[in-house]
Amino acid sequence: MIRSINPATGQEIARYDTHGAAQVEQALASARHAQQAWANQPVASRAALLRDVAAALRRGKAAFAQLITTEMGKPIVEAEAEIEKSAVTCEFYADAAPRFLADAPVASNASDSRVVFDPLGVVLAVMPWNYPFWQFVRFAAPALAAGNAALLKHANNVPACALALEQVFRDAGTPPGLVRTLLIDASEVAGVLADPRVAAVTLTGSTAVGKLIAAQAGSLLKKQVLELGGSDPYIVLADADVALAAKAAVQARFSNTGQSCISSKRFIVQEAVADRFVADFAKHVAALRVGDPLDRQTQVGPLAREGLRADIDSQVRRSIAAGAKLVAGGKAVEGTGYFYEPTVLDHVTPDMAAAMEETFGPAAAIIRVADAEQAVAVANATEFGLGAALWTSDLARAAALARRIEAGAVFINGIVASDARLPFGGVKQSGYGRELGEFGIREFANIKTLWIGPAR
Repeated sequence: MIRSINPATGQEIARYDTHGAAQVEQALASARHAQQAWANQPVASRAALLRDVAAALRRGKAAFAQLITTEMGKPIVEAEAEIEKSAVTCEFYADAAPRFLADAPVASNASDSRVVFDPLGVVLAVMPWNYPFWQFVRFAAPALAAGNAALLKHANNVPACALALEQVFRDAGTPPGLVRTLLIDASEVAGVLADPRVAAVTLTGSTAVGKLIAAQAGSLLKKQVLELGGSDPYIVLADADVALAAKAAVQARFSNTGQSCISSKRFIVQEAVADRFVADFAKHVAALRVGDPLDRQTQVGPLAREGLRADIDSQVRRSIAAGAKLVAGGKAVEGTGYFYEPTVLDHVTPDMAAAMEETFGPAAAIIRVADAEQAVAVANATEFGLGAALWTSDLARAAALARRIEAGAVFINGIVASDARLPFGGVKQSGYGRELGEFGIREFANIKTLWIGPAR
């Protein structure tokens, strides 16, 4: 039994029966059958179908956004933006997939050597709750265009979103079985992954779960793409536009109530401008509206689960006990739901919980540094390496510093964000492989060499 809980009220929304062995077998069989036929369709035809998926997403935007907000607590305006971003991504691959997957000639003495991109087969997608539509669509759009099928094992606190996603693709006209949702427990994932009809797996989630999936898939020699945790640095140097950096920092940290792998979490600020940054940042944070996520004026909603609120509170309290200064927030909001005050901690040191651990909630840690060299050293002093932001007016120096930051993406004078046109992924304990862009669509392709000699 899977329960859907409204995190704004703590009340149960619905219960869902998990899929039994017969249902899982049927999903595997239908996915493999559909994928074999789908792979024989021209790339242009497969990609064109994504326009219908985009249209289906937009038709249902209001209902889907309300579903996201009710089931995981995202403010409604952000939920609507998530649906739109998913639609835009489908349209991007509808246009770009034929180009990305076109045969690539290779100069050689052969008459017609080339590289071709064949699908791998059925891909298992183990997805998180924090962007319940976008996380799946950003994988599924390129994977389907490349000729694969998708089995979705979603987080068990968003079962209604998982079922709605399957329906979206069905309504758009994808062949029966090509996209299927599995309502199963986490303990059953290994069995699905081990099935010979599953060719690969993609996971977005915690580093701990990523290690389990990697071990299971590795023992089976099955391809993996892992997008895992992050503790993204947000570096503000003395020559930066401090006012702009402080204003942007609020969105960088508190969007989706701080529940994003690429949220900036460690604000590494040069001492010369730290007091000014903290004052501006705290002023903007104090103006954030916390409340009912269905209210269009709300900017910070509840944490998605009660345990997540307890985790962020523990990290805040342990950091204060270790010497951090509480500037704003610092406690749970009284009343129903899993709300936590937007929190700012100053004078955090790299060994404190708010800096060492991934903080998945509305709490920002400010670490003061002497100069750019120390800023880069502190930024890299983490097991994670997903994204990073760097604020400075010296763009030549910024480019050089960015090359030294250990991350899958560095955004200069802007906040880290995912974009269908750009490859997305991390290094170190933040995972490996890439989603999105040209590199992402080829992750689940067999990059095959064709060497064709002259006819005799």
